Amino acid sequence: MHPDAREVLITEQQIANRVAELGRQISRDYAGREILVVGILKGAVLFLADLVRHIDVPVRLDFMAVSSYGATTDSSGVVQIIKDLEQSIEGRHVLIVEDIVDTGLTLKYLQDNLATRRPASLRICTLLDKPGRRKVPVQVDYNGFVIPDEFVVGYGLDYAERYRNLRDILVLKPEVYQK
Repeated sequence: MHPDAREVLITEQQIANRVAELGRQISRDYAGREILVVGILKGAVLFLADLVRHIDVPVRLDFMAVSSYGATTDSSGVVQIIKDLEQSIEGRHVLIVEDIVDTGLTLKYLQDNLATRRPASLRICTLLDKPGRRKVPVQVDYNGFVIPDEFVVGYGLDYAERYRNLRDILVLKPEVYQK
């Protein structure tokens, strides 16, 4: 375990098993259709890479980068699109892949923004859901794990751009982020 972590919340093996299950479920739900998987940078990259390898329907990829945190642990509530999609989503089946749903503000903004672009369907897949921090309702169609209100890192999730490469999802020690 990393010295900055208090505990392992979800192991690498638990993640792998759940990602495979999500891939099978998405494949069943989209049978006979192509999907455009939209990964939300940077946190969802590892999850997305593993997830799409378990999806058996045709997949196209695109990415968006948004920010509402900066180098803090609390969402500012102001969402900024840093990188937009490179292709039109009109008439396409779109699956947003996100690392974590916390307050819901960022994901709700993305959902509303992308819905105006007239996709055939728009669904959300997230690795982690932290409902105890929700400020706005968000409908998540595919969810990996519901977690408690803890600050987590690893498997793509970061604090100030660190810890993304850790294989497990870890609870960060408060003294690390409350400096």
